[in-house]
Amino acid sequence: MEIMEQIKIDKSIDLRGVSCPLNYVKTKLMLEEMEFGKILEVLLDDGEPIVNVPRSVKEDGNKILEINWIENYFRVLVRKENLDDS
Repeated sequence: MEIMEQIKIDKSIDLRGVSCPLNYVKTKLMLEEMEFGKILEVLLDDGEPIVNVPRSVKEDGNKILEINWIENYFRVLVRKENLDDS
């Protein structure tokens, strides 16, 4: 039996139903409030949100740990890596 490492989520934001680019702006603002190394869970819709938000978060210097499809939305785990946001 394989033991999977549990990732501790520090904050969560549900952006289902929020359109681009507002979902990215809200994600960025939440990350700015967080300390380096903390994990943010972001819930996103399919389509533009799941394409644009992870790409923009990575371009800002943060790390995408996981992207999972859950029923009818995506769950993205982001680790804050960008020291410039603090």
